[in-house]
Amino acid sequence: MGTGSRGGPRAQGPDDGSSSELLPVDEHLQAVLDSVTLLPAVPAPLRDATGLVLAADVASAVDLPLWDNSAMDGYAVRAADTAAASATSPVRLRIVGEVAAGDGEDPELPPGAAVRIMTGAPLPSSADAVVPVEHTSADVSGAVWAEHHVLVERAAEPGAHVRRRGEDVLVGGIVAQSGDRLGARRAAAIAAAGVSAVLVRPRPRVAVIATGAELRSIEGPGDAALERGRIPESNSVLIAALLAEDGIEPVTVEVCDDDAAAFAERLARLGGRVDAVITTGGVGPGVHDVVRIALAAEPGVRAVRVAVKPGQPQCFGRLRGGALIFALPGNPVSAAVSYELFVRPALLRMQGASRLHRPSTPATADSGWRGRADRTQVLPVRVRTTSDGLRCAPAVDARGYSHAVGGHGAADGYAIVEPGRGDVAAGETVETVVVAW
Repeated sequence: MGTGSRGGPRAQGPDDGSSSELLPVDEHLQAVLDSVTLLPAVPAPLRDATGLVLAADVASAVDLPLWDNSAMDGYAVRAADTAAASATSPVRLRIVGEVAAGDGEDPELPPGAAVRIMTGAPLPSSADAVVPVEHTSADVSGAVWAEHHVLVERAAEPGAHVRRRGEDVLVGGIVAQSGDRLGARRAAAIAAAGVSAVLVRPRPRVAVIATGAELRSIEGPGDAALERGRIPESNSVLIAALLAEDGIEPVTVEVCDDDAAAFAERLARLGGRVDAVITTGGVGPGVHDVVRIALAAEPGVRAVRVAVKPGQPQCFGRLRGGALIFALPGNPVSAAVSYELFVRPALLRMQGASRLHRPSTPATADSGWRGRADRTQVLPVRVRTTSDGLRCAPAVDARGYSHAVGGHGAADGYAIVEPGRGDVAAGETVETVVVAW
């Protein structure tokens, strides 16, 4: 079962990434989503399904609540018996029993009687209201609970402090829908509804490859000096961490140098083992851009330029082995923005999620920045909450920030500046997506 063609986008040659045509963000995203196929649904015990996406609606097996029950610790009564009660003229009722949570007893209340009842306990069939213990006096001096007779100091209306059977959900009612991600609240609702197993889609299997001859693993000796032209490798950490934030543990995380043949061999090895491959670097028009060069031999993959800053060069499609590939730019902010705009929605679509994007909210700019009217600008920002609403400020220098991994690390979200707008002035409102808090 799927949502689009398994063949992926139309093939293009190795130099297509240098085309002068810029694709709008929405157009490229739609091409990505159209190429996604749903992962097969599998049954799972409810306790093992947290974080997964439901593949079918979940109907309640019982009424919620299962029976009329007390919302308070107090006394189950006939409301009519308390009609004349007041603090100055309390009504005296005889205690004829007690019902605690978990009890199956159903004591009979004759007129003028009351039953001690605890929160959640079934309401006796002959009672129609509950008087909280705080509205009563005991027949024993200094005691909270009455032993033989209780003095009711406030009248109770019929239905007072009673949870009616099925008032939350009726048997057969939907407690969770297909496409919902199973979090704590939904899982608790499903368990309360008497359902122990659900149909879900698994998390996608994802491989991460960072490319670049200049990269040096951070896992080497801590005191090793970097040679001129070498930099610490951070993109594999970035992408793996972004996946982890979305509940996905990568199948493999690899770093490779600028060897097109070796890279192509890696893709051939991974293409049939995983659902998606995410790479960073090597997608530009340069002679050493190994990802673009290797992917030229893949008929289901194309190189494009997207009208976005940062993250313009992209390669995307389906490998001959079957996996989708997202080949992202090597600059770290470009890679992170590309993941947010294109990869994350696609991985959510694979899982059948009904919500593919984070919500955006207007924020007031604390300071202005230069924009690009010819494309969408995605600017890392620091976000803060004030009495006047959400405010944001650039976390990087807006003049050039695709490389600014340090400033990006302090960002809470992204300001999304639509094409045609250009510069943003201090005090103006801009749509903001919060990604961390």
